[in-house]
Amino acid sequence: MEKKKMSIGTMLNAYPDSIGGRLSDIVSLLKEEEFKDVFRSFYILPSVFNTDLDRGFSLIDYEISETLADRKDIADLQEMKIDLLMDFILNHISVLSHQFQDIIAKGDDSKYRDFFIDWNRFWQGCGEMGEEGYIIPDQKYIKDMFFRKPGLPILMVRFPDGREVPYWNTFYQEVIYNPIDPFKLVKELNMQYGTAVKIAEIVNEALKEKKKPEEIELTGFERYTEEVREYLQANRSYLGQMDVNIKSPLVWEYYRETLKKLSDYGVAIVRLDAFAYAPKEPGSRNFLNDPGTWDLLDKINDIASTLGLTLLPEIHASYGEKTYKLLADKGYMVYDFFLPGLLIDAFIRKDGTYLKKWADEVIENNILTVNMLGCHDGIPLLDLKGLLPDEDIQRMIDTVVARGGYVKDLHGAKNVYYQVNATYYSALGESDKTMETARAIQLFMPGKPQIWYLDLFAGKNDYEAMARAGVGGHKEINRSNLSLDEAKARLDSDVVKKQLELLRFRNTCPAFSMDAKISVECEGHKMIITWTNAQATARLIADLEDASYVIETE
Repeated sequence: MEKKKMSIGTMLNAYPDSIGGRLSDIVSLLKEEEFKDVFRSFYILPSVFNTDLDRGFSLIDYEISETLADRKDIADLQEMKIDLLMDFILNHISVLSHQFQDIIAKGDDSKYRDFFIDWNRFWQGCGEMGEEGYIIPDQKYIKDMFFRKPGLPILMVRFPDGREVPYWNTFYQEVIYNPIDPFKLVKELNMQYGTAVKIAEIVNEALKEKKKPEEIELTGFERYTEEVREYLQANRSYLGQMDVNIKSPLVWEYYRETLKKLSDYGVAIVRLDAFAYAPKEPGSRNFLNDPGTWDLLDKINDIASTLGLTLLPEIHASYGEKTYKLLADKGYMVYDFFLPGLLIDAFIRKDGTYLKKWADEVIENNILTVNMLGCHDGIPLLDLKGLLPDEDIQRMIDTVVARGGYVKDLHGAKNVYYQVNATYYSALGESDKTMETARAIQLFMPGKPQIWYLDLFAGKNDYEAMARAGVGGHKEINRSNLSLDEAKARLDSDVVKKQLELLRFRNTCPAFSMDAKISVECEGHKMIITWTNAQATARLIADLEDASYVIETE
């Protein structure tokens, strides 16, 4: 099958509930006259599906979320000639998926027993069994592995026969000890009712204090201690994202079914999230395993191609590693995680030299990018290493933090910066003029522009959302939900109007096409970016010193 037609026109990026509360509200906004010809694509973040954690990135399955959207919303977008980008998460699915729940219910008798990665089976012969019931791999096998959290990436899962079985769990996990119902204690442990009530009171109060079963003391009912602790363990629940076993035929059946479902939704581009963690071998890297990562990607691409889908692999790696180039050389679209930081740096230094260097590389190597300013994550820092000098990266960090941003380290590794969390508008000093010029430069950079909804509406850092999210809630600074009325009211502001004008121009000017010739000139604070094809020419003249721009057409 031929690939579905994909434009390089602008792409909206939002959660289904980012504006109004449901996807239908965003659809209704896009039907307003102000949005005519503004967007050609829509990247709907994965909370549009049946999910439980990480605002969508823990997939239970790929059915449309009943609380946030329905199939009519998807059909309306197709009718508006807006193509879709949606996520497919290759490395993991939720503990609440029917596959993992089947394991919890049936243990060794589950057909999905090896759908996920049994830690002990994976490491058999590669280490020693520890006291906790899982193999501790020899250092030589894990020295090149990259774990995203302290300790080994394991979730201990209770099987029906009482065994604790370790499964590979790269990302989030939570073990939940459920409150005790005294009626169940009477029924299942044959307790007297009065005793069950007293024990339930003690246990439930201890659980509120976040105590684990082994920490709970049943004062006055000591003889029931082990029995009650065992009951709590046997009835515990889980949240988390469990790594799938790509050697299982059932996983490949799942991959095929999911890609088919996305194609049926009308998706044109599939963003592959966390794909680089999926291939694993003892003694090899568990992130960007070579050649495992590329073999997996090629196999997924073979399936996607038969469905007319274009893949967009999502990966963060430093510029110096050249992973983006390897992806491009293999024919894949590449996320331009360099532009957000390069552009802030250019405004700080009032010099577009590094921005031009990157643009020239994209043009000369014919790299098809999806570029952006803000997004649901932070402004990337790790990616810039090797492209920007370290002192310039640090100066950019200091500037954005001084403007209210928060730095996220690389999975707890201090001074290994991963991203800085702020709205792009706040990162630019909440200057309307600078925001407009940044948008103009983005739209003239090579690639398909992705537009974070909050950038479009000049959203400021949301500290209240961060506070509500608690520890680790830094990303919420740039995820404010807007009511439909609030979004419509912001349409009257100049910074929003001018961005909409720029987006409309980008989508309607014939100079912007896949076969256009792009040139970038830079003399200190002045940049000139020109798109030319047989039909038309569009030229941006931007001044990084006073954040002004002029657009010329021929």
